[in-house]
Amino acid sequence: MSYAVCDLMRMLERSVSAYHTVSEAEAFLRDNGFSALHLGGAFPVETGGRYYVSCGTSLAAFTVGEKPAVLRIAAAHTDSPCLRVKSSPESVAGGCCRLNIEPYGGMIQNTWLDRPLSLAGAVMLYTDDPMKPERRLVKWDEPLLTIPNLAIHINRDVNKGVALKANIDLLPICRTVEESWEKDGYFLKTLASKLGVSAEEIASFELTVYCAEKPALVGFAQDMLSSPRLDNITSVHACLNALVQANGAGLNVAVLYDNEEIGSNTRRGADSSFLSVLLEKIALALGMRREEMLDACVSGMFLSCDAAHAVHPNHPELADPSCAPYLNRGVALKRSASYSSEAETCAIVAALCKKNAIPLQIYRNRADQPGGGTVGSMATALLAMPGADIGVPILAMHSARELMGVKDQEALCRLCEAFFAEGAHE
Repeated sequence: MSYAVCDLMRMLERSVSAYHTVSEAEAFLRDNGFSALHLGGAFPVETGGRYYVSCGTSLAAFTVGEKPAVLRIAAAHTDSPCLRVKSSPESVAGGCCRLNIEPYGGMIQNTWLDRPLSLAGAVMLYTDDPMKPERRLVKWDEPLLTIPNLAIHINRDVNKGVALKANIDLLPICRTVEESWEKDGYFLKTLASKLGVSAEEIASFELTVYCAEKPALVGFAQDMLSSPRLDNITSVHACLNALVQANGAGLNVAVLYDNEEIGSNTRRGADSSFLSVLLEKIALALGMRREEMLDACVSGMFLSCDAAHAVHPNHPELADPSCAPYLNRGVALKRSASYSSEAETCAIVAALCKKNAIPLQIYRNRADQPGGGTVGSMATALLAMPGADIGVPILAMHSARELMGVKDQEALCRLCEAFFAEGAHE
């Protein structure tokens, strides 16, 4: 097993919410000589420096070479389809306490049934300053929840495909209860105990129900990886590692957006001014004129990294007959009207792969099936920057567990590194 896959598995296991993904990214960057900056504060940026800015569930890191007008940006997203816990979530039925939830993103709902689930996210505490609550990350490592299926004896049509109602069928149970048990306030008290605070100190929370099963290699040759959250921790891992490893002479940026799975139109998403504000502050710190940074955007390149659909062995007819990627055959270059990829940028990606002996495949949607979106088209539109969409091919996208080929992660990491390093030749 390659180092890239071992490292990816560690990140997958720890990145159980968007908050924890950013926390892992921060730790990794600090270990590699990056200094923290605040987007709303001073920007003491210098040539040769390594820096990062985080905003809770989104993050941008950058290295400053001798040619900052040569701009390379690689992007991924930190969120995955999941369940989110509502406020005052307790309800009792059938002798069990359930938690009230809402689906987040386009999850394959029935894959979440009968699995060990747990909780992670962020809790906000009151402080003396109402405008500055304190944020604490929280994560239970042990399984806390499960969503039991109906038995086939009760639901005879279950194998014919049964639609689930999120407000009924997806409520996870967290414990059994006695008739006299008092449910009100139970969850908040449990959360407070985990944090070592009182329930009265908690102002709000944003908690994710996550699949508590570990990543695992599968197959006789151990050549596939089954794991929660491959979409899109594979890309987060590749962008961060490439930024750390590459020594390009330009301005190299890795940006990790939140909320891609719900459209990106948020303060922490790709359809925001987060990256534009960051680039302008970098330019001001380096003494660049605004015109110079605008020129850098127009002449730079944006690499949008997100998982692609591999050919499903049981349903090859659902893939495009000529442009569909397979597991363990390389990075997928995604082309369709919904992606940022253009003929010129596709040629650049192909040339990078050819120069560095990186296996590359082409993904196109089947003509009668629209594909999903990525951060690429939105971010490149805001920056007027050429872009291309790439990613590892996976199966069971948006399932509680997804599947990929282990060789493809190494290919993705190498392509992202080559993308950043090539700026040195401009």
